[in-house]
This record gives sequence, structure tokens and C-alpha cells, in this order.
Amino acid sequence: MKKALLLTALFAAAGLAQAESATYKLDPNHTAVTFEAKHFGISTLRGRWDKKEGTVTLDKAAKTGKVEFTLDMNSISTGSAGFDRHLKGDDFFSAEKFPTVKFVGDKFSFDGDKVASVSGLLTIRDQTHPVTLTATSFNCFEHPMLKREVCGGDFEATIQRSLWGVTYAPQVTPDNVRLLIEVEAVKQ
Repeated sequence: MKKALLLTALFAAAGLAQAESATYKLDPNHTAVTFEAKHFGISTLRGRWDKKEGTVTLDKAAKTGKVEFTLDMNSISTGSAGFDRHLKGDDFFSAEKFPTVKFVGDKFSFDGDKVASVSGLLTIRDQTHPVTLTATSFNCFEHPMLKREVCGGDFEATIQRSLWGVTYAPQVTPDNVRLLIEVEAVKQ
């Protein structure tokens, strides 16, 4: 009887150990958030946010997680200082009034052991709407230099900027904006 109880306790403990979630901190040097939008239908405008931070909690066994990341709107960069100022202004992001963009996702979808998508809420200009980030790749590995697990991938979504009150010049730039996120996060 004692042996059976001990075996049951060991199996239960092993199951709990496998179902534990881990927290990962975004590596800002290996994480990029960029956007693409058409310009008069002939070329594609591209930009990025240079300052970003966030965390991911991931339970691979339970296939659950939570991601939170924040973008500093004053760090937007297109390669053109004048255009950057315009994007930070009231016509677009009103960065002085709304200095951050935030995404909180807690609905993870998996394809086998790999994250396939993350759904959550995106807040821009103090307006919040649902967004699903679809993974085009995802993987985890033991980093040889950090000696810790690193997980990451490439994610994308197309959003309608007007939902967040960014309605300036629809004849110049259409409503659909593509977000591309490449992320690496280090286990803490």
C-alpha cells in the first residue's frame, strides 16, 4: 500500500513538473515590430519601433500562455525624420498623448508543440480591439551562450487602422496595415 501511494505521488509530481509555466523576457536586440502600408497604391511604406519590452508566460504542456508587450510610440522610425514626426503627431498616433501601444494576448493556439497563433487585445490611442497574431514560425532552443532556453518566432497580423482612430488620408494610405513581429524571449 505504501509503495502504491509513493508511486502515485511520484507520478503526480512528475505531471505537475511538466505542466509548469515558464516566464520569458523579450530580448529587445532580437525582437522587432514593424509595419507596412501601401502609399498611393504604388509602393510600401515601412517603419518600426526601436523601443519595446515585454514578457511571455508559456506552459507548453498545458498549451496555454500569456504575452504582454509594449511599444514606445516615440521610438517609431521610418528612416525619414520628417515622416517620423508626422506619424508621432495628431494625424496618426498622437504619441505625446498616447506614448505607448500595448498588446496583451492570452489565447494561444498550438500546432503540435509549436505556437500557431496568439489572440488578444491591442491598445492604440487608448482604444482597444481584438487582434490575432499568426505564427509563420516558432521554436524553442537551449541558447549556447546564455545557457537558458530561448523561444521565439515570426508573427503577423493585418489590422484596420481606423478602428483605433487613425483615419488620416485614406486616399494616400489604405485602412489595412500589416504588422510583422519577430520575437525572441529568454527564459527567466
